[in-house]
Amino acid sequence: MHALQSEPMITTIEEYETLPEDARAEIFDGQIYSMASPSQEHQTISTELTTIINSYIKNSKGSCKVFHEPFDVKLSDKPLTIVQPDLMIVCDKNKLDGKRCNGAPDFIIEIISPGNPSDDYIRKLYYYKNAGVREYWIVDPRRKIVTVNYFEGNKLNIQYSFDSTIKVNIYNDLLINFSEIAELLG
Repeated sequence: MHALQSEPMITTIEEYETLPEDARAEIFDGQIYSMASPSQEHQTISTELTTIINSYIKNSKGSCKVFHEPFDVKLSDKPLTIVQPDLMIVCDKNKLDGKRCNGAPDFIIEIISPGNPSDDYIRKLYYYKNAGVREYWIVDPRRKIVTVNYFEGNKLNIQYSFDSTIKVNIYNDLLINFSEIAELLG
């Protein structure tokens, strides 16, 4: 993720909405940052996780909704902060306006791209925690590690290898077997 130096500060949602539709960008405190397109490995992990979590919610007749990028999350109006997490669960339907999630999702997963690991480990961790996200996972395909941050339970930076089965803490009985996902990566 790289700051677009020639771009002016984006301070309102109306200014953000004038960006080209194909622009892959996030905004932190009004500063716009461009995003790289996801790799095949990234897409495989994202699709599998979305499928597992969505199936769990449907089978348990849950009311939460799963979204994947590109889907905007407005964390703050002033200063304007808009992110596009790789995957999220939103349980409060009042946060959804048809265009975006306004406020913190309950659960977020970011899949690390090789060019910007500090963005997910540092910047987004800070913003997500302070915005009220309940749980945040960082999936690192290169290191084959999943880092779980369960802010509600004050459990931070708990690391699991890709051969682990990991509990989604916001649910009582949702477990994700990462070895099944790792097999698809070859």
